[in-house]
Amino acid sequence: MKKLIVLLLVLCVATPAFAADLAKAKAEGKAIFYANITAVEPIMEAFNKSQGVEGIYTRISTSKYLATVWTEFDVGKLTADVLQAPMPIMEILKDRGVFTPYRSPSASGYPGWAQADNTIMQFGVEYVAPLYNKELVKPSDVPRSYMDLTDPKWKDKIVMPNPSTHATTISWLVGLKEAKIFASDDEWMKFVKGLAANRPMFVASFGPSPGPIESGEKLVGISMPKYIITHAPAPLDWVRVDTILGTPRGIAIAAKAPHPEAGRLFMDYWLSREAMQLLADRVGEYVLAPGVYPPIEGISKAKIVPIRSMTDDEIKSWGEKFKAIFEM
Repeated sequence: MKKLIVLLLVLCVATPAFAADLAKAKAEGKAIFYANITAVEPIMEAFNKSQGVEGIYTRISTSKYLATVWTEFDVGKLTADVLQAPMPIMEILKDRGVFTPYRSPSASGYPGWAQADNTIMQFGVEYVAPLYNKELVKPSDVPRSYMDLTDPKWKDKIVMPNPSTHATTISWLVGLKEAKIFASDDEWMKFVKGLAANRPMFVASFGPSPGPIESGEKLVGISMPKYIITHAPAPLDWVRVDTILGTPRGIAIAAKAPHPEAGRLFMDYWLSREAMQLLADRVGEYVLAPGVYPPIEGISKAKIVPIRSMTDDEIKSWGEKFKAIFEM
């Protein structure tokens, strides 16, 4: 009898508590997922296999996401049931009425700030940190802090997204100031100007940032630790800074979802520990499911701080300021 009770308890813990009606979801047959996140095929395959509903993944680049969703929504032809994107994009879409409220039980245990909104659920942080080539940078030369990137020895050896045009990099630089990573605003500006003085090579976004580090064209870069996983066995490692900043990622149900129950089922599964473990292990994402970390040495010990959403005017204003600094 005791063994039976223990078994039942284990099953209760192991089985996700989904709110969606599985029978109705199966009757609808499919859930269409719009996202800007990459390499999520393992999650789609696991969802299809475990739930008996077809998950259809459509990737839309960040630069085209708003225009694509807005156009479809405005003419009443939005085919997505579930949408995922960085929080600044999700908040704009929410204000336009694109989403409907849904609170998934799979989010139990997530940080309070991640589930404060009953419409958009935050499930991860698009984390940014310095990367370096571990084969070409001597252990004694590896940076230990953000300020170490201002050392003149890194002049012409750094790559990063353009801080005058890339919104996430602009938000990241401002986030370092607002999160009090430096002792004072003057110290933060010293960091920004010191980084600029080392004449980094600019790329359009984080996507191409690991390439020059892998090839040895550059030795250090402002990039994303997840590339250590997705670019393996490239010689990438991350600088062990105490605090890592990043843009939160959100997920929500479309207000006029063609397959609403299947969409809720998909969102329940996406937020489950099983799916978040896949996202961390296979894609290197930093997720908010409790106790789940990407298999990157030292990441579980770092403090992860979400960057606030900045307005378009703020992005434009700071972009102009950074352009003046980095082009000096």
